[in-house]
Amino acid sequence: MNGNRFGRLFQVTTYGESHGKGMGVTVSGVPAGLELDAEDIQYELDRRKPGQSMITTSRGEPDEVTIQSGIQDGYTTGTPIGLTIQNKDARSGKYEPFITAPRPSHGDFTYSAKFGTRNWGGGGRSSARETVNWVAAGAIAKKVLREHGVRVKAHVNQIDDIEADAVSWDELLENTEENDVRCADPEAAEAMQERIEEYQEAGDSIGGSIYFEIRGVPRGLGAPRFDSVESRLGQALMSVPASTAFEFGLGRDAREYSGSERNEDWTFDENGDPTPVGNDHGGLQGGITTGQPIYGELTLHAPTSIPSEQTTVDWETGEEKTAQVIGRHDPVLPPRGVPVVEAMCRLTVLDFMLLGGRINPDRMDGQPGEYDTDYHPTSPENDPEDAETKVE
Repeated sequence: MNGNRFGRLFQVTTYGESHGKGMGVTVSGVPAGLELDAEDIQYELDRRKPGQSMITTSRGEPDEVTIQSGIQDGYTTGTPIGLTIQNKDARSGKYEPFITAPRPSHGDFTYSAKFGTRNWGGGGRSSARETVNWVAAGAIAKKVLREHGVRVKAHVNQIDDIEADAVSWDELLENTEENDVRCADPEAAEAMQERIEEYQEAGDSIGGSIYFEIRGVPRGLGAPRFDSVESRLGQALMSVPASTAFEFGLGRDAREYSGSERNEDWTFDENGDPTPVGNDHGGLQGGITTGQPIYGELTLHAPTSIPSEQTTVDWETGEEKTAQVIGRHDPVLPPRGVPVVEAMCRLTVLDFMLLGGRINPDRMDGQPGEYDTDYHPTSPENDPEDAETKVE
């Protein structure tokens, strides 16, 4: 099975199935000298993990991360970082009816058709549980990017037909984590919560969208044509399970604008550099970053696992039968999808910054050839206190 690696210089390779023993990710391309521990990664995993609220699956996964490699004395060494997250609460029995009778609109049939077999418990590798690996890798990227002034934030801007008002960057930072929906517009968040609960009580699910914003990205990143920032970012975000549409800047609204309306004049900024007047382009022109904020939206369809009765066919018996998915599933995806979207944005931007030479791929301190660093391990034999203890 291919398609398990993302990135060029900052590479993320993942493994694991929903009901397997555990999930795992190898992160290559992390510069040496980055201060990092499990708590940095755990913070982001806790934002994604199940069981956070009444509008998420009740599956009880602690999603506790273990760092297996790539760290010495609390700093990255430049070698691959191996991370593992154990599955603690898998219950595969409820999926036995669907081993040869695919659930409607899932990956069951297509996986079996491609490989001739599949891990059927919880959807196996097609499950959104696999995104735990992405969020873990994104937490590492977050620490690197913070050192270079790049920040990413997302929130749920629509559930069903309930749309949040446009919010400022400060409102994104201050309000998003203050409600279960992860919407930075408090009034819209309340209405969204009520709507989600209505679908949940009816045994159904509902879709929505996530708005994201990336600030501090330097101008000049991207390599047209096929490595433009929007094409790589689109690939990253359209990999998110249940994604159906990605847009940036004006997005689909651009079809309603004339050239004279969309085009943005040039002026000089406070440093005397050319800058567009406005940012309908979403921080990207010609596939290359302008230095302005990158922003856009990802649409996620309603979760396909619902307790309502549906029709399927069993290819072993040749019978058509009624299927009812009994298990623990999210009634809506965007609230837990927010940290996933942020992670994929970070992975993409960091890869571009490494490719563009904005970050030294070997080390964080920017001192090539220097070996006697503050983060290099010290020999206990050279510690005077240890030496005195040995003499005694």
